[in-house]
Amino acid sequence: MNKTKKLILVSAAIILCILCFVLVYNKFSPKQETTGEKAFELVVSDGMESKTYSGSTDAPYLSGLLDQLQQTEDFTYESSGGDYGMYITAVNGTKADDGEKTYWAIYVNGEYGQYGADAQPVHDGDSFSLSLESYG
Repeated sequence: MNKTKKLILVSAAIILCILCFVLVYNKFSPKQETTGEKAFELVVSDGMESKTYSGSTDAPYLSGLLDQLQQTEDFTYESSGGDYGMYITAVNGTKADDGEKTYWAIYVNGEYGQYGADAQPVHDGDSFSLSLESYG
């Protein structure tokens, strides 16, 4: 009888842990709007000058929006894949430089971005910034 109680308690604990994980993931995972046009604004700043792009997109993620801008505007970007998703390495010809300890930061509605460009959802009315910043 004692073994049965322990087995039931362990099973219940495992199920509870799995349930907690699922709830936390659903609460904090990026949400996306996959349909419809969404208005956006993108400000690109390299520390010396800035340029603003605005319009609408049906792209679910920022990387799709950047691809769209690259095809329709005087906008270019380069990226590479990494352990944490897509890493922007250059925007409009200005490269991030490890020697100078700079990188392209993503801001979403004034807040430092929590996701790479390939995982950052685009919502109607979002304001994005790509800013060349220093570290270290």
